[in-house]
Amino acid sequence: MLYLNLLILSISLNNIQSWVLENQLFQHKFALDYIQIPWHFLAMPFLYMFLINYLNIASKTYNLLKIVFPIFLLAIAAQISFVLYYSNIENNNYQDFVYEKYTSIEEIVSFIISIGLFVYSYYLLYRKENLFEKILSYDNLKWINTFFKLSSIGYLLWITALIIKISLNFKGFMFSYYPLRIYTTILIYWLGYQGLRQVRILKERQHIRKGIALETPSSSLNGLATNSKEKLTLTASNALSVTEEQYKKYQDSFSEIDFLIRTEKKFLLPRYTLQHLASEIDFSPSTLSFIINNIAGKTFVDYLNEMRVQQAKELLTNISYENYTIASIGLESGFNSKSTFFTVFKKHTGLTPFSYRKQSL
Repeated sequence: MLYLNLLILSISLNNIQSWVLENQLFQHKFALDYIQIPWHFLAMPFLYMFLINYLNIASKTYNLLKIVFPIFLLAIAAQISFVLYYSNIENNNYQDFVYEKYTSIEEIVSFIISIGLFVYSYYLLYRKENLFEKILSYDNLKWINTFFKLSSIGYLLWITALIIKISLNFKGFMFSYYPLRIYTTILIYWLGYQGLRQVRILKERQHIRKGIALETPSSSLNGLATNSKEKLTLTASNALSVTEEQYKKYQDSFSEIDFLIRTEKKFLLPRYTLQHLASEIDFSPSTLSFIINNIAGKTFVDYLNEMRVQQAKELLTNISYENYTIASIGLESGFNSKSTFFTVFKKHTGLTPFSYRKQSL
């Protein structure tokens, strides 16, 4: 959270500084009011530090902030030296021209460093998933992927503004930065909201998961298991191809499958498929599908979702989690998204998770 807040602060300060300079609130009052602190140097390094700490891979990667921050301080010192050197020039217009030319070189260096860190961070996120398997079990990182896509638009706006600035010979170029300032302002609000929300959900999910791990299969889930084991009548087409002895074997096999899924809480895995189950027991996916369809009387997905809904109902009515987000509860019940959770839950209960919690607590 520290690095996320610092990222938002650095972009905010950069935008505020641009507004102050454009409105000439301080220019030419005294020499050092020319100083434009290059906050843009720090934005991508802070994002990088947030990323590696959120993914819990800081110990396996480089702390590039140790390299970039001294460059940031050096850039400030160089600006002060530059301004002091040219402070005796009486022609303010010439002083403005020289200073803008100098800061443009500084900005190009910042852009190169920033885009390099952006590419490296992208590489870590998309090519090194084996480094952060633990966080992937709590967060699919789609929001971070979205942020990188949105950031790429920001870089296009930045390079466009720089090109216009240089092509206009460093005069009357401020309009070229308007789209960038507006876009980054919207982006940091979006990032702040998503970051705070995702960190909250992460902590809630960790706490819920610890609680679930300490539990034994609940009585309600055991009740579902009992109902699932009741002998069901095969359809006429299947009855012709399955003997009574084979059907008895399928019932026994289903009991073992059901026991495995419930005791090991396989239904809490959002991407658990027949292929995963088949790899754990000596059956082909097609045979497993046949057994579950005819013994449980439902598809494999519906069979798992019934247990997931039951788990969610228990969490929603647990006073320990009454202030937890619906998303955290749904995701920790085995659903792969909040929207899927709402759809399936309402299908099974006739109520939304919000309504069910409100009625039950």
